[in-house]
Amino acid sequence: MLNNVMLLIGITLMYATPLVFGALGGVISERSGVVNIGIEGMMTVGALAGAAVSFYTGNPWIAFLCAGVAGGVFALLHAVAAVTFRADQNVSGIALNMLGPGLALFLARLMWDGGTQSPSIETLPKIFGRGAFAGTPWANLNVDVTVVFGIIAAAVVWFVLYKTKWGLRVRAVGEHPAAADTLGINVSRTRFICVVLSGVMAGFGGASITLAIISQFTQTAVAGQGFIALAAVIFGKWTPHGAFGACLLFGMAQALVIILGGGVVPIPSEILAIMPYILTLVVLVLFVGRSVAPKADGVPYEKGSRG
Repeated sequence: MLNNVMLLIGITLMYATPLVFGALGGVISERSGVVNIGIEGMMTVGALAGAAVSFYTGNPWIAFLCAGVAGGVFALLHAVAAVTFRADQNVSGIALNMLGPGLALFLARLMWDGGTQSPSIETLPKIFGRGAFAGTPWANLNVDVTVVFGIIAAAVVWFVLYKTKWGLRVRAVGEHPAAADTLGINVSRTRFICVVLSGVMAGFGGASITLAIISQFTQTAVAGQGFIALAAVIFGKWTPHGAFGACLLFGMAQALVIILGGGVVPIPSEILAIMPYILTLVVLVLFVGRSVAPKADGVPYEKGSRG
């Protein structure tokens, strides 16, 4: 029994971690007033960057950092469109979700002789599964080190948003940018930085998939997890701790799919495959009306306006 519980927890944490990074990116961006539905595209770019750097350098640690950089650079497109040119933020995010996977596949074909997936790559280490824990129930946890990074990232984002002066400015910009502007806060710069940071987080989320879960880049590596991360942002009421809890819920749904798919319960595989997405829709239907976004979320700001 304990072995099964540890296995469930381990799989939950493994699949929740990419969502945690993506959701934290969404929280950072939207608390500053910029809707970022381009998390999916940013995660895909990060997933490719992580796999490519690990393949060519053999160092997954450098690859993980490079994935964050790649996600941040890709997020610059959204920052320029949404903040600098005050374009429709939803349209910009959709464009990134179309551009990201397409760009990733194009670059993958160039790097791997026309193939859309990479060879096996060096991955980040796991925790518990080896050494003194071998042969004990704790070995079934076998979680990746990215799980620890995700927990630390959630704690850091919470601390910065609620316990620092810069976090107060971010929340002020997202709630009432005109008032923040009168206090000398540079609204555009704050939003620009937050959008780029959201891309960095999304890049880490993509790398958590390729460098920890599947050990390679594939066309379906991200497979909608960016959108599930956005659902976690809404379900978590645009807070880091709420989004973290929502990601654990979605991760548990994926874990149950894997465990039930092992033949424990005779459920068709097609039904099991769509369970996480069904849960996402149910959560959005039940909670989206009760969650209140930052007041200026999605509203472009022009200096001197009352928005």
